[in-house]
Amino acid sequence: MTLGSPKASSPAMAAFPRRLSSIVVSVGGLAVFLVLASWLLISNPIGSSVASSKKLDFPIPLVNYSNKDPRINAEIVDRSSPSGSRLEFPENSTTPDVVENGEVVKKNSTPSNLHVPMNSGGSSVISDAEEKSDQMLTQEEKTKSVFASSNITEEVESAKSSISSLETKSGITDAGSGDTAGNSSSNDLKSTDVTQSGVQSDCDLYHGNWFYDPLGPLYTNNTCPVITQMQNCQGNGRPDKEYENWRWKPFQCDLPRFDGKKFLELMRGKTLAFVGDSVARNQMESMLCLLWQVEVPKNRGNRKMQRWYFRSASVMIVRIWSSWLVHQTSEAFDFAPKGVVKLHLDVPDEGVMEAIPNFDVVVLSSGHWFAKQSVYMLNNEIVGGQLWWPDKSRPMKVNNVEAFGISVESILTALVTHPNYTGLTILRSFSPDHYEGGAWNTGGSCTGKVKPLALGEIVENGFTQIMHQKQVTGFNQAIKQATGKSKLRLMDITEAFGYRHDGHPGPYRNPDPNKITKRGPDGRPPPQDCLHWCMPGPVDTWNELVLEIIRREYEGNKTFSS
Repeated sequence: MTLGSPKASSPAMAAFPRRLSSIVVSVGGLAVFLVLASWLLISNPIGSSVASSKKLDFPIPLVNYSNKDPRINAEIVDRSSPSGSRLEFPENSTTPDVVENGEVVKKNSTPSNLHVPMNSGGSSVISDAEEKSDQMLTQEEKTKSVFASSNITEEVESAKSSISSLETKSGITDAGSGDTAGNSSSNDLKSTDVTQSGVQSDCDLYHGNWFYDPLGPLYTNNTCPVITQMQNCQGNGRPDKEYENWRWKPFQCDLPRFDGKKFLELMRGKTLAFVGDSVARNQMESMLCLLWQVEVPKNRGNRKMQRWYFRSASVMIVRIWSSWLVHQTSEAFDFAPKGVVKLHLDVPDEGVMEAIPNFDVVVLSSGHWFAKQSVYMLNNEIVGGQLWWPDKSRPMKVNNVEAFGISVESILTALVTHPNYTGLTILRSFSPDHYEGGAWNTGGSCTGKVKPLALGEIVENGFTQIMHQKQVTGFNQAIKQATGKSKLRLMDITEAFGYRHDGHPGPYRNPDPNKITKRGPDGRPPPQDCLHWCMPGPVDTWNELVLEIIRREYEGNKTFSS
């Protein structure tokens, strides 16, 4: 056929208008789509709703162990300061903007209200078991092998590998029905900053620096009657007070001073419970002291459970003693004799689980008791022990750091799968101690530390690092199993408090005017506490963080930008 044949061209010409109209419709639809998409991107930027991992903005410290005693802290680098710190005193400043090359860039801010005098006294109830726990660990417990297995090097290298490969959004991790925030491997210390309600956290609360606040603490040892004597550093004669004035400043925002009225209003009609060991008690008493300046509570507790009631907002502060957070018994079992504590690592503490539905917020604390003698059990079978393993012919399957990780996973899994618990669980990460040069009675000391360390001055404690790693692994594993309506947050204070070697009671553990507070002629330090925290002191920061976590939960993401 020829190109000019009308017969051949007629159908094509007839179809041309229809094709043209189709093209016009398609182009119009595409234009509408592009306009809508542009509007959506402008109103809801991708970065505001999608959490993505980022690498840490600070150097990851390496694990440093002593071959003789892995529990011994590494030496702290002392640079150009008699107090062991390069930190500067920001003049007329409470909220420095940033830290550049270890120096604070200052920013002025409006000071918050000072403390309100208390109106009446109160009392504190401490169980017999807890009194014993406040004594420093025995020489055997502190200096024998921390890792029950013989593969200490492999364990440490594994922890170093896990920590050095981290990518994190160190905001607040959420767990709950349908939540996928914890879908990371057991060796990744990951968390997401998107909450279950869809609120995103813009500020990483856990990476920052300590700055000097001339306003000082919100209370003193004389305005709070519930401080345990061992943590009453000023009452016990500690001569310096500078440690009370250092406050935590996240790099990306400000952490507000604790506001007792704000806390009581947010928690109106609710109960907050501190569950764990004597460090949990340390934090609970800090919370009470902070709130005491606003309202004197009523003591409604007993030896089983401390309960303090704030009438104005119907708020209850509770504390439950649970040294390991899992079921324990001392009865004879298999080749483990009566009297040695048996820990059922896969069974949560039944006393805690019985009370848990009554709580709205729970703060968990554990870890340090895993240095004490105990037998580890899984599926009703002995699988390991700490400072106890009489049958050398049997292989030990679980050492103490692994046991700690399992216990964390067990208690958290029980909470996020509990059908009747709908509250918020805050896991406070492992609290570092600062025994330098040995255990508490083998030359270990924090005597004379009066300032926090500056960035880059600290050599991390390998035991603290691996305990932290196992704890966060247990946390992530629990998130994967979440089926209930409760929520889970990681309050990761471990690194920040690694710099606060000045915040412990040290030798100022009692009011005895004749106590020894300095090294003897042979250079040995006096007995001291480098585990618990002075009050007032750094421990109050934990409750500033608790308040911020609760505020984000109940009010949404209204951060305090710097």
